[in-house]
Amino acid sequence: MPPGMSQTAILFPGQGSHAEGMEAPYRGSPLLERGLERLGYDPFAQLEEGTRHQQPALFLCCAAAWDEARPDAVAAAGHSLGEYAALFAAGVLDFDDALHLVDVRARAMAAAGEERPGGMVAILGGERSDVDVLGARLGLVVANDNAPGQVVLSGAREAVERAEDAAREIRARAIVLPVSGAFHSPLMEPAAAALRDALAGVEVHEPRVPVWSNGTAAPFGDVREELAANLLRPVRWRETILALAGDGVDDFRELGPGRVLTGMVKRTVRG
Repeated sequence: MPPGMSQTAILFPGQGSHAEGMEAPYRGSPLLERGLERLGYDPFAQLEEGTRHQQPALFLCCAAAWDEARPDAVAAAGHSLGEYAALFAAGVLDFDDALHLVDVRARAMAAAGEERPGGMVAILGGERSDVDVLGARLGLVVANDNAPGQVVLSGAREAVERAEDAAREIRARAIVLPVSGAFHSPLMEPAAAALRDALAGVEVHEPRVPVWSNGTAAPFGDVREELAANLLRPVRWRETILALAGDGVDDFRELGPGRVLTGMVKRTVRG
């Protein structure tokens, strides 16, 4: 890389960045239209129904955003669901395979949420060590370490509801998230099993650029194994951004709806 030139990492958001009308800029995009044809239904018309439709819809927007921009980059990463867009953008997964995996994942996660009811709660503020202790006391696990002062806990619905009051004890604020299950926790094991079966049938290619995994905060090694495992373990987003910065990345470009990840980057890598 010549001196003075930025090293860019492209980032793709996960569930929670969806919004009504987010597909408008991409209607007519070859990838989005191909995706709708492959799915056989329009997930954008059913966003209010939750995970089952939000995840494929968001993936299609992210894929279309990348196809339109195709920025030069030295690395890619995605937040939870965003990993599938990152792996597609880096050439690791073909578009049809990535969309199929997202569709299976969304269906399986929604079903697991019904079979094993749970939820998620964002803890804003407080020391990370105190949040860990709080989660362990309530029987919750860390699902997302997003940025300094922003950790998400996941687990049984009753425990999630108790976290709202308990957070005050560590001078933090709790916000119960509008999700259909305890994502990134052991309660998602049925979904991980379904995803493993689907992953066995897809081809994995060598990446054009390294794609960093949420579960390890390092480039993917065994893509199939890590994608399935990442449904059950924390999204180490803060660590991933710090590791990318430590590897020389000095420009982070978010592709897809919203700017949630951009805000997290600013909190994590100041300046």
